[in-house]
Amino acid sequence: MKISLERKNDHLLFEGKSETGNTVTIDGSLANGGDDAGMSPMELLLTAVAACASFDVSLILKKQRQDVKSLKVDARGTRAEDGQVKPFKTIHLHFKLTGTPDESKVARAVELAVEKYCSVASSLDPQIKVTHDFSIEN
Repeated sequence: MKISLERKNDHLLFEGKSETGNTVTIDGSLANGGDDAGMSPMELLLTAVAACASFDVSLILKKQRQDVKSLKVDARGTRAEDGQVKPFKTIHLHFKLTGTPDESKVARAVELAVEKYCSVASSLDPQIKVTHDFSIEN
């Protein structure tokens, strides 16, 4: 797998392109003192973990023909509080679903996605604990 990044007109705006032609815009301006909104590298890491796991949850529940109207994920990372730049100690994913899926199937899908299938979560340092939970609203 290969991703290529190309800077676009601004020192902190990049376009990432995969071998299959998929693209994503990465804007780090605000995090580095710019005027435009952007994400820091650590925010991008949280985004990657949440996206990877949510794709897997969505696919698992679709294959099981579960009634899911919407899926959102909140990702929260905790870091050392001593003012130094440190990696995450924990990452917590909270999945918010609407619809009428079977709760036990959602629990299993979230567990499998985060603990087994999400390659981003599994590639993190083993000292970073990734936890998860979910809520369902009709």
